[in-house]
Formats: sequence, structure tokens, C-alpha cells
Amino acid sequence: MISLGEAQAFTFGGFTPLPAVELEVTSAAGYYLTGPVVAATDVPPFSNTAVDGYALHFETTAAPPVRLHLAGEIAAGATSQGVVLAAGSAVRVLTGAPLPDGTSAVVMVEDTRLEGDEVVVTKALGEGENIREAGSDIARGASLFGAGIRLTPGVLGVLTSIGITRVAVFGKPRVGVISTGDELSDEAELAPGKIYDSNRPTLLGLVAEAGAVPVDLGRVRDDKALLAAAFSEAARNLDAVVTTGGVSVGDYDYTKVVLEELSGGSMRWMQVAIKPAKPYAFGYIGGTPLFGLPGNPVSSVVSFELFVRPALLMLQGASATRRPVVSATAATAFRRRPDGKLHLNRALASTTPEGELEVRAVGVQGSHVLSGLASSNCLALIPDGNGAAAGDRVQVMLTDEIRGNL
Repeated sequence: MISLGEAQAFTFGGFTPLPAVELEVTSAAGYYLTGPVVAATDVPPFSNTAVDGYALHFETTAAPPVRLHLAGEIAAGATSQGVVLAAGSAVRVLTGAPLPDGTSAVVMVEDTRLEGDEVVVTKALGEGENIREAGSDIARGASLFGAGIRLTPGVLGVLTSIGITRVAVFGKPRVGVISTGDELSDEAELAPGKIYDSNRPTLLGLVAEAGAVPVDLGRVRDDKALLAAAFSEAARNLDAVVTTGGVSVGDYDYTKVVLEELSGGSMRWMQVAIKPAKPYAFGYIGGTPLFGLPGNPVSSVVSFELFVRPALLMLQGASATRRPVVSATAATAFRRRPDGKLHLNRALASTTPEGELEVRAVGVQGSHVLSGLASSNCLALIPDGNGAAAGDRVQVMLTDEIRGNL
């Protein structure tokens, strides 16, 4: 066996981001920036009012109520150029409107009453109250985002607020998923000896979740010519290929034979010191990376999380490629025996009413038991030894959102 670190180092060594493309900001959600972004303008670009009310000199409100002459009105989208706030006067302003020169505060309309051409202010104001100063959100020249930052809706909003309409991003990899094996079926009724192909739809979903473009390459029978044609075509047309099964020691099915030939003998067939997902293969076919994952459903998912997902994020230029690992209190025992492996148990992390993070085991931990994945949101990392007792601190790799106390 080899360590997880060694297997990951071998896998990730050749991955670099795909070529950059330029997209409209409105079409760039989920992509990763190729370089840093610096603000070319202030946000907001001018001082404006945060409320509907009246612009005034704050000193005039020191002893309310006070009467001020209503000198005009400025709406959002209008200009305040040439408008100077005279002593003893106020100007009606609507939320977002630019402020007349000399304004030092804005009183909310709720703290006033209008009597003819005068405004009665019933509250004393502090300097700058209810004013959004130019550049108070983002200052011109500020460094906002670095290369490898994912374009979330929030990031896209910031880019738009500084006038950016097009952005340079790394491309998204197109990733093919192939199922092999005569035992697999997509038929409504299973024939004797057949099983449903759950790995392919699961992996296609994981590819999409990782931000890549999934390509369903279907099922291929255990036929050497058909397998060679399918893998060769996938390698020519796609950025990466994922397949499951046929990677264990002692296997001598056509998948392993074909991949060994197509890779020119460069495929590495590994036994990684983890449970599940011990068998794993990786290599290149004509420069295209190919991941050979175990056939057991849970093993294929764990293997994807440890090897495929980080590699796909590397192709996208992401600055962070690993799932977050956090510490939690074991709410249940995580029992195991020493076997020289790191165990990755399906588990559920949740917060207690006191805000502490706790984790509990989910279901049976066999590598063929897929049902536990549906109710888990993390993998509990249980090092070699006798496991963890309830109350112990446990490291967990988060794979989904943390839920409230259950």
C-alpha cells in the first residue's frame, strides 16, 4: 500500500489551468478568475443619502425642533451639481440621490414634518448621519479579488458595481464518465445477475458539482474493441475521463488491459492506505488524464472526493481545491480496528444549540452501502487505531452544508 499523500502527489503533479476565456459578467457565474481585480472607481462613486429625508447642516439640529427653509429636491439619478446648501435651509433628497455641496447630515423624513415651505426637524443629528460617503464601500485602487477566486453571485455583484462587464476566467473542463461491465443495467426490470448502474449518474452529478461540464459516455460492455474505441474517443475529445471498476489487484478484465495499452504502460495501479477506496488508478491517454475509480459505489464517491474533484478544480484555476477539514466532537463512537489505513466514514455534522460542531456516524459503513451517502454531509477522518469514542474530537471533511441540531 501507499499513503494517501503519495497517491495524491502522483495524481496532481501534471495539472495546470485550462486556457483563459473572456466572458460577459452575466455569463461567468461559477468560473475562476485568471488574475487580480483592482477597483478603477469608487463605490459609491459619489456621496449620497442612505434614506429618504432632507440634506442639511447637522449643527442646525442641535436644539430641536428647528425650522429650515425647503430649498428644493434631488431625486435618485438626478444631479446635484451647482446645488449649494445655504445656511438655515434643507433640500429634500430621496434614497440614493447625490447630496448638495455643504451637506453634513441627512435627517430621515420620519423625524420631520412639512409646514408650508419649511421643514420642521424634530431630532438632533450627528455629523455624517445617514450619508454614504464616496468610496465608503470600495475605494478606487483597492485590490478586490485574486487569481483563482470563484465568481459567486456576490463577487459578480462587486465586479458590476465597479463597472466591469467582461472578465477573464479559466475554462471549464469537459469530463467524460464511462461505466464498464456486463453486470450493469439501465433497464426497468433487472435480469438475473444484473445490477443498476448507480455509479455513472452519481459521478456525473459530482462532476457538475465540482464546476466542470459532465459528459455522459454511457455503458460499455466488457469487449476489448468497444472499450478501446470508447476510451480513445473520450481522450481525443475531452479534458478528463472518469471510469469505475477494474482497478483492483488481481483484476484482469478488459478495462485494465485496454487502459494499460492506451496509456503506453503509464497507468499506475495503486493500493492506497484508505478505507473505503483502496484501489485506484491514474494515468494519461494521449495527454488526457484518466481516473480509474473503484467499482463499489461508496468507494467511487470517496475516491472522487480525494482525487478527481481537486484535479478538476486545478484545471479550472481554483485557488482552493480541497474540501474544508474541521474539528468536531464525536456524538457517537467511531469504532474500527488497526489495519494501517485511514478510514473515511460517512457522517453527519451538525451544530448544537450552543453553536458547537458535532458529528455522528451515518448508517452501515460498508463500501457497497450507498444509502448512507444521501444523509451524510461529511467524511469523518478516523486515523489508524481503535477509533474514536463519543466525546472525542474528530477531524471531518465537509462535503455539504452543515445543518442545525437534529
